[in-house]
Amino acid sequence: MHDFDPTTSFGPAVAARYADHVRGDEADASGLLAELAGDGPALELAIGTGRLALPLSARGVEVDGIEQSAAMVDQLQARPGGDAIRVELGDMTEVDMGRRYRLVYLVYNTIFNVLTAEGQIACFENAARHLDRTPGAEGRFLVEALLPETCAPLGQDGYVNAERVELDAITLDVARYDPTTQLLTENHVRLGDGGISFSPIVTRLIGPGEMDLMARIAGLRLVHRWGTWRRERYGTDSRYHVSVYGPAVDG
Repeated sequence: MHDFDPTTSFGPAVAARYADHVRGDEADASGLLAELAGDGPALELAIGTGRLALPLSARGVEVDGIEQSAAMVDQLQARPGGDAIRVELGDMTEVDMGRRYRLVYLVYNTIFNVLTAEGQIACFENAARHLDRTPGAEGRFLVEALLPETCAPLGQDGYVNAERVELDAITLDVARYDPTTQLLTENHVRLGDGGISFSPIVTRLIGPGEMDLMARIAGLRLVHRWGTWRRERYGTDSRYHVSVYGPAVDG
């Protein structure tokens, strides 16, 4: 997609309505994250407007975040409890928070927003640098993402899906996938009484196996993989995965 800039794709207009679209899994997700964090702090990469950070904080977990969109951070800090969360502006592949965490997490396909393999590896490496290495209390890095085949059906160069149908508007997901680069180019097109609006995004799709290799490069190993936030089995019928990594060498 010509002229697409991922650093500006979550500006004020997107941030203003981002919190309106909850997924319905917030209670299950924050519950599992709280269990993994235990009595230690947690770090959310790409914290956004706090969809999971706020309920996790409400469970008594100290939460920090990294976010490259100042507009998203403004929305987070304006929400109840948002002022208690420390957020550093910048690239989640390189920002150093200056402390270690029992849990670092990256959810809702956000690893796909990094558009190169090198950048995605750097994200794993930065997460690994932030993990607590105390023997017996080693930190964990959790990644949640859809399986690539659910985002880009195999054998299709492009597709159009009716994403939302309302009385006064429809939203179409228009996409094309390039298997040579693993880039999925999408535009969410809304047609309504107010006219036509576009929400473009480009993502690089990777599956669990490729993530496991990236983790190994970063000095991490797979500890758990579930098919849901409720720790249900990951299998051939799964649409997404919740993968948990820990240090490859304890201590």
